[in-house]
Amino acid sequence: MVLIEPQNGRVYTMTELLDRYLAAWNERDADKRRALVDELWADGGTYTDPLADVRGREAVDATIAAVQAQFPDFTFRPGELFDAHHDIARFTWELGPAGGEAVVVGFDVAVLDENARIRAVHGFLDKVPAM
Repeated sequence: MVLIEPQNGRVYTMTELLDRYLAAWNERDADKRRALVDELWADGGTYTDPLADVRGREAVDATIAAVQAQFPDFTFRPGELFDAHHDIARFTWELGPAGGEAVVVGFDVAVLDENARIRAVHGFLDKVPAM
C-alpha cells in the first residue's frame, strides 16, 4: 500500500510508516524523538493500550519516554505480523535486548488521517514480564 502526504507530496509505504513508528519508540534523544512524533502523529492523535490512554503529541512523546525509562536497555523491533488496507494497519512488535529474546510482545492497530498521519493507535500486550 502506498501513502502520499498531501502537504509535501512524499510517497511511502505502510511498511515505511511502521519503520518510522518503531524508530520513534527507539529514539533516546528527546529532541529527535519529539521530531519523529511530530512528523508521524496528527494533531490530537491518540495512543491507547492497557497501561496508557493519551491524546496529543506531547502526551504520546511522554508515554514513549516513560516506556524507555522502564526498559532502558531494550529496543522495539517488528514482529511477524503486518497487514494494512485503506487507512488502517495492524502489526505485532517485540521489545527486548538487542539480539535477545523479546520480553514484551504486542499487537497494535494504527489508524491514519487524510494526511497519512497517525490518528489513533490501539495497542494490546500479548506477552509481559511477570511482576
